[in-house]
Amino acid sequence: MKLLTYKIKNLDTEQIGVFQNPLVYNLNNCFGDICLIDLIQIENYQDKVANFICNESCLKHDIEDIEILPTIPKPNSFRDAYAFKQHVETSRKNRGVEMIPEFDEFPVFYFSNHNAMYGDGQEIELMPDHFQKLDYELEFAIVIGKGGRNILSKDAENHIAGFCILNDLSARKLQLEEMKLNLGPAKGKDFANVIGPYLVTPDELEPRSVDSKTGKRYDLRMSCYVNGELLSEGNARDMNWSFSEIIERASYGVELFPGDIIGSGTVGKGCLLELNGTKKRNNPGYKERWIEENDEIEMQIEGLGKITNKIVKSDSNHSILKLKK
Repeated sequence: MKLLTYKIKNLDTEQIGVFQNPLVYNLNNCFGDICLIDLIQIENYQDKVANFICNESCLKHDIEDIEILPTIPKPNSFRDAYAFKQHVETSRKNRGVEMIPEFDEFPVFYFSNHNAMYGDGQEIELMPDHFQKLDYELEFAIVIGKGGRNILSKDAENHIAGFCILNDLSARKLQLEEMKLNLGPAKGKDFANVIGPYLVTPDELEPRSVDSKTGKRYDLRMSCYVNGELLSEGNARDMNWSFSEIIERASYGVELFPGDIIGSGTVGKGCLLELNGTKKRNNPGYKERWIEENDEIEMQIEGLGKITNKIVKSDSNHSILKLKK
């Protein structure tokens, strides 16, 4: 199933639905005033949804008549992992540093801003400092459907409600300055994340799954376009750490909750920082390319749909870069 959060254009009420092209079937008519996090905790909810949408009186909308919201507009938490070795290794090489052996020992993640989520089609207004080397990051994410603590990797797939495309927008100038202080990403990444367009349940991706001893991976093409130009391509199957392994580490000694979001990290060649660095290493005179005002970013992942967002600049002149002592 493809589940989504949306609203009718010009109305503020959030709704949940199931997408069957070209229609969205409203699920609040059946389940009442609930959100997507509530829905995925209902026992056998997929069977109940399937039975409900067979009803001719079910409220439905054409996909063009609604505004898609972030799949989980207010997740409990948002962790972003570092699962693609190609991205990590190339980025370090571009900086002139060796790959670290710890990458192969355990999966890592950082916490980002779970209150800065955008949906497909939404315009994203950023501050002037964000445009100092503004970047996209081509990723995908899971939504936790069943909570738990100390979840073992062999059981972790039972805790995944589904998958979404994720664009982790990054202000590289801010990020590169603050990470010298060794506390990880902060203001360089806390301002905008795009997740959507819908939550694709695991059964839909099963034909593309690649089983391994460490958890499933998925053979899904990933791509990112800026103003219609293809800039990044990769494949989800190249994750060096599976979501099962990431869940095992994330849940050690702490509770995961339904609605928590965990990102994969950037696929190899999935951001401008990596692409620019590689091109400059091969040609020192290469002119770097970054996201600019009014650019449109489109990400596609096979089986998960696509997300498209226009980036605009705030008319504020406030700058934290100018506040440095």
